[in-house]
Amino acid sequence: MSRRLTAALTSFIVILLSYHAYRFPNRNPISTPSLPPPANSTATNHIIRFLRYNNAHELRAYLERQVKCSGWNWVERRNPAASFPTDFALVAIEDHRRDFLIGEFGKLELVKDVSLDLSYQRVVLSAHEEIGAGAFVDGKKKKRPGKIFTSMSFTERENSAPANASWRRSLMMQKSQVTSLFGADALWSKGYTGAKVKMAIFDTGIRANHPHFRKIKVNFMADRNIFVSVLFFFALSSGKFFYYQERTNWTNEDTLNDNLGHGTFVAGVIAGQDEECLGFAPDTEIYAFRVFTDAQVSYTSWFLDAFNYAIATKMDVLNLSIGGPDYLDLPFVEKVWEITANNIIMVSAIGNDGPLYGTLNNPADQSDVIGVGGIDYSDHIASFSSRGMSTWEIPHGLLYTITNIYLYMPIFASSVYFLLVARQLADMLIVRYGRVKPDVVAYGREIMGSKISTGCKSLSGTSVASPVVAGIVCLLVSIIPESKRKEILNPGSMKQALVEGASKLSGPNMYEQGAGRVDLLESYEILKSYKPRASIFPSVLDYMDCPYSWPFCRQPLYAGAMPVIFNVTILNGMGVIGYVDGPPMWLPDSEEGNLLNIQFTYSDVIWPWTGYLALHMQIKEEGVHFSGEIEGNVTVNVYRPPGQEMISLTGMEDHLHTNFHIMFNMLRDAGYYVETLGSPFTCFDANRYGTLLLVDLEDEYFAEEIKKLKDDIMINGLGLVVFADWYNVDSMMKMKFFDDNTRSWWTPVTGGANVPALNDLLSPFGIAFGDKILNGDFVINGEQSRYASGTDVVKFPKGGYLHRFPFLDSSESGATQNVLLSGMSKADSPILGLVEVGEEGRIAVYGDSNCLDSSHMVTNCYWLLKKILDFTASNIRDPVLFSDSSRQDKALHLDDNQLPSRRTDVNFSTYSQVVNKELICRSDSRFEVWATKGYDLHVRGRNHRLPGYAAVDLGQGSNSTPEVPFKKIKSVDKDGNSLGNSYLGYLYGDDQLDFPELVASHWLLPAIVAGSGFLVLWSFWRIRQRRRRRRKGSGSFNRTANP
Repeated sequence: MSRRLTAALTSFIVILLSYHAYRFPNRNPISTPSLPPPANSTATNHIIRFLRYNNAHELRAYLERQVKCSGWNWVERRNPAASFPTDFALVAIEDHRRDFLIGEFGKLELVKDVSLDLSYQRVVLSAHEEIGAGAFVDGKKKKRPGKIFTSMSFTERENSAPANASWRRSLMMQKSQVTSLFGADALWSKGYTGAKVKMAIFDTGIRANHPHFRKIKVNFMADRNIFVSVLFFFALSSGKFFYYQERTNWTNEDTLNDNLGHGTFVAGVIAGQDEECLGFAPDTEIYAFRVFTDAQVSYTSWFLDAFNYAIATKMDVLNLSIGGPDYLDLPFVEKVWEITANNIIMVSAIGNDGPLYGTLNNPADQSDVIGVGGIDYSDHIASFSSRGMSTWEIPHGLLYTITNIYLYMPIFASSVYFLLVARQLADMLIVRYGRVKPDVVAYGREIMGSKISTGCKSLSGTSVASPVVAGIVCLLVSIIPESKRKEILNPGSMKQALVEGASKLSGPNMYEQGAGRVDLLESYEILKSYKPRASIFPSVLDYMDCPYSWPFCRQPLYAGAMPVIFNVTILNGMGVIGYVDGPPMWLPDSEEGNLLNIQFTYSDVIWPWTGYLALHMQIKEEGVHFSGEIEGNVTVNVYRPPGQEMISLTGMEDHLHTNFHIMFNMLRDAGYYVETLGSPFTCFDANRYGTLLLVDLEDEYFAEEIKKLKDDIMINGLGLVVFADWYNVDSMMKMKFFDDNTRSWWTPVTGGANVPALNDLLSPFGIAFGDKILNGDFVINGEQSRYASGTDVVKFPKGGYLHRFPFLDSSESGATQNVLLSGMSKADSPILGLVEVGEEGRIAVYGDSNCLDSSHMVTNCYWLLKKILDFTASNIRDPVLFSDSSRQDKALHLDDNQLPSRRTDVNFSTYSQVVNKELICRSDSRFEVWATKGYDLHVRGRNHRLPGYAAVDLGQGSNSTPEVPFKKIKSVDKDGNSLGNSYLGYLYGDDQLDFPELVASHWLLPAIVAGSGFLVLWSFWRIRQRRRRRRKGSGSFNRTANP
C-alpha cells in the first residue's frame, strides 16, 4: 500500500513538474474582427510545428489563447500517440483566411513553422505488373512542363499539368528462399534469431492472428478488445513479457487489417515462420504501423504521429518500403533525422525508377538512412532499381567527398576538350555533386513472403529488397547482448558493418550498387569485435577500377581542368553528434603526389551519426608533363563529446552523371574530355577548351558573362554548341492549374529552356530561338530522328548553314493557327544552324535537348552531337550538314520585339542564381578564382595572383596555360596588330609580359600618373611660396623707407 501511495505521489509530482516545465509564456493575444466565411469556403489541414514537445491539450490551449481569430479549427488526432507528448498540431484553416492565419501562427514565439499536411498516394505493383513504374511518372523522370513552378509541386506529368499535387510515395513490389542465400541458418544455429529486437514496419498493416508470426499479441488500446485488454493487464501485472506483434492504425479508417497484402508480405520477409517463406529474424517483435488506407492514401501528419510513437516506444529498427521523388516535405525529412537521432536504425527502399540515373527516392537517399537497391539471383542490378547519385542535398549546397585516392594523369598532345555548362534553376542545381547511393543492394526479384491470410507468394522490387536488409539488421542486432546494445549499436555503426562487410559486384558501378551486395556473415564478424569509431563511405576512389569507379575512371585528371569532386559520407559510430577537429590533410605516398592540389569543404558538426567531407581535386600546372599514378590518403580527425576521443580516418537534378550519363560515355568513347561548369562563364579559362556545350539551360546570365563569352568566341576561337528546348508564354499560362492538395495555383516559371536568356547570350552573333513548340519525325544524313517539343530558330546570320524540316506547331498560337486552317498543318521550320564567326569561332544551335537526355528521349541524336563537335572543335565539316542547299545567302531576321519575352507575372529571382544575385565563382571552378568574380580579361601575363589565393601560373594570358598542348588563339585587330594591354605596349614596346611586368602593370602607370601629378602640385606650391616670400620682403622695405 505504501509503495502504491509513493508511486502515486511521485507520479503526481512528475505531472506537476511537467506542467510547470511546459507552461507557455502568456503573450498578448491576437484578436481580429470575426469575418463570415464565403459561402463556398473550404478548409485545408496544416501542420504547426513547435520548438519543443508538450501535451496536445496544452498546445491547443496555447494556440487558442494567442490566436483568437475565426477561420481555423483544431483537428483532434485520435491515435496511440495521443497519450504521449507531441511537437506539432494539426489545424484546419479556411482558404479565404489562409495567408493571414499562417502569418499569425508563424509569429508565435514557440512555433517553428507552418506547412501543408501533404497527401501521399502509394502505387502498388503486383507480381505481374511492370517494374520500373515507381515514384517517377510512368517509370521515367519526366520533364515537368517547365520544370520550375512558382511554388513546389509534388508530382510530374508529361506534356500536361498535374491534376493534383499528391506526393507518390510508392510501395515498390513485383520467388525464393532468400534466407539461405545469405547464410541466416548459420546464425540461427548459434542461437541468434532476432530475439528482443523491436521492429517497426510502416506499411499497410497486418491481419490479426496471422499463422506466420509467433505469439501474436495486439495493443489493447488499438484493438479495443476486452479479452486482449485483460490479457495485456495480466501480462503487465505478472511481469511476463513475450515476443509479440503489435498493430497500430494511423489512418482515418477504423481498421487494423491489411487489405492489400504489402505490409504482411514485408513482415513475412523479416520474421515469417512458414517453411516455404521463412523470414530472417523469426523471434523479432513486430510492430505494424498502418500508415496507408485501403485507397492507398496517407498524410504527413499520420507519419509524424507514427514516428513520434516509434520514438516513444523505443523501436530498434524501422523499415520503410516506401519512397517518393521529392525531399521537400520538410516536416517529414526532419522527423526522419529525429528518428535516427533517437538511435532507431532506419532501412528504406531506394526506389523502382531504374534504370534511370538520379532517381533515388526519399527517405532512402538521406545519409542517416540505410538505402537499399535490388539485384537478381545472377548478381545483376535489377532493371527496376533506382540509380544514384543523390540529388536532394544539392539545392542546399552540401558536398560529400573522398579518402584513399588513386589518380591517373596522362599527357594530352592532340586531344579535344569541351566544357559542359550545367547550370539550372534553384531546384535543379548541378553546381555540387551528389553522394553514393544506394548504400547496399540485396536480392529483390521473385522473393517469397507471406500472403494476407495464409500461404506464400512471390514479389519483386526494392520494397522487397528493403525488408531483406531489415531482417538481416534485426538478426545482427540480436547478436549483441541486450545490456550492451545501446553502447555499440546505432545507425552509424550498423551502416559501417553493412557497407564494410558488403561484397562488391563485378559489373555495376558505385551509383548502381553502393558498397555491393549485403553480406550477413561478414557483417556479423565485424560487429562481433566492433569498437565505436568513425569511418567514411566510400573509403576508396580508384581511377583504375572500371566500371565500379564510373564516371571517374572514364576520364583521367589533367592539368588545367576544373576541379573534380567526389563526395563521401562520414559515418560516426561513436555518438549521435561528433565534431571535425581541424582541416583534413592530403598525405601523398610519393613526391609526385604533390602535383595534386586538394581543397576541402566539410561539416564541422556531424549529426545525426553522419557528416560530409568534400574533396576538390585539381592537378597543378607543373604537372602538365606528368603521366602516371598518384596514390595517397586524406586524413581527418573526428572526436565526440565529452571525451574528446580522436579518430584518424584514412581513406545533381539534371547532371552529366545522371540523366546525361549515356551522352557522357559516348563522348568519352569518342575521345573527348568533358568537364562540368556550374559557375558563371567568367570563371573558366576559354583557351583551355575547344567547345562550350550548353544543354537545356533555364537560368539568366550576368552581363559580364555575355561579354566574356562573346570575346571568347570572336577573339579566342572558342566553339559554342547550344541545345535548347521549348518556350512559349501562352502555353505556360495555359498550364496554370489549381491544386486541391495545396489549395494553390501552380504555373511554370519557364519552359524547357529559358529561351529569352539564351537569345540574350546569342544576340552578339545574330542568332535567336523562337517560341514554337515543334513535334515530328525527320531524316537527316540517313538518320531517323524525332523532334520532341523543341523550338525553332528565327534569327541566323548570312553565310551560315540552316536546316529546315516540316513540323507541327503545338504551341497555343500554333494550335490556333491550325484551327483557322481547318486541320493539322505542317510547315518547314529551321531547327539546326551552324556558322563560323570572328577569327576562328564556330557556333552550332539546335532547338531540342530531349535527344540527349536519357530519362525521356524517344530517339537519341548522339551522332549529330559528334558531327557538331567535329565542326566546333576541329573545323571538320560534314558534307550533309554543310551542303550548298542549306547555306544562307541572306540573314534570317526577326525584329527583337517579336522574339519570345520573359514572364512578368512571376518572381523569377526566387529560383534564379543570377537575378538579384552577386556574380561569384563557386567551388566547382578553378581554385585560383574561388570566391572571386573570375578571370580578369584585361590582364595578360604569368602568375596572376588573385586576392586571398596563392600565385598560380596562368601562362601567357589570363585564359591560357604555358607549354600545354592546347589550341592557342592570339588576339589581333583588323590590321594584324596584337590586342594586348595597349598602354603597357606603349611603355615597354611589347605586350607579352612576364610576371614582374604584370604585377607592375597593376600599379606602375597609375603610380607614374600620381607621381607626376604630385610633382606638378609640389612645383606650383614651391613657386607660390617663393612669390609670397618676395612680396613679404618688398613690403618690409617699403614700410621702413616710408615711416
